[in-house]
Amino acid sequence: MEPHATWFDFLPGAGKVYHDMARLLGRTWTWQMFQTTHFELSHVLGALVVFAFLLFGARRYAAAVSGSGDAGLVPPPKFGLRNLFELLADTIFGLVSSVMGEKEARRYLPLIGSLFFFILFANLLALIPGFLPPTATLKTTLALAGLVFVLTHVFGFREHGLKYLKHFMGPIWWLAPLMIPIEIVSHLARVVSLSMRLLGNIAADHAVVLAFFAIFPFLLPVPFLVMGVFVAVVQAVVFSLLTTVYIGTAVSHEEH
Repeated sequence: MEPHATWFDFLPGAGKVYHDMARLLGRTWTWQMFQTTHFELSHVLGALVVFAFLLFGARRYAAAVSGSGDAGLVPPPKFGLRNLFELLADTIFGLVSSVMGEKEARRYLPLIGSLFFFILFANLLALIPGFLPPTATLKTTLALAGLVFVLTHVFGFREHGLKYLKHFMGPIWWLAPLMIPIEIVSHLARVVSLSMRLLGNIAADHAVVLAFFAIFPFLLPVPFLVMGVFVAVVQAVVFSLLTTVYIGTAVSHEEH
């Protein structure tokens, strides 16, 4: 396969759809690091695959624990999809609890846990030949980082009201003219940091695995696949932990 080719290219009419969409949405302008790129929808279709898998896993888990009384609380003896989802959910809940406490962790676990699950399995999609991970494009990572940025401040205002603005003014009122620009830049830098860190690591890991699959597809890529799993998990954990820290700081009632 070509570097940008995926199994989605074999869908009936995919070529025509890509061509028509490229004429409407393709980027032709250039500026510094932004150059003309190969237009594709593979990251969107990959994200839909991840969503479908997570929905399937969530429904299987819900069906396993509902209507079975106390027996539904006991994990099955054989490791399966339910055990995997329970293990990951317990892991991310423990990490979030260690940062913001159990009470706040339960409150924000639906958001942080959803981000963790999506990013993790989107990253792991890079290890399957013929798929492009959704997190290997700036469109996806910037959208995720932007969502975290917006919700962090929404939660902050919801928790503190207009007093939340004191977070940007520093500990002493006369430092506000200096601290406000610094805080604004630092908060905007979070979006860049979250998106570029995730993009860079997953794109690089996918390129390495793809290169070794092209050289010799048997056994040689195995160590890099193992490394890829490690990178996928670490990047999902890092993104989730930073999100936890940002939200925890915004809703904290400590004096700043």
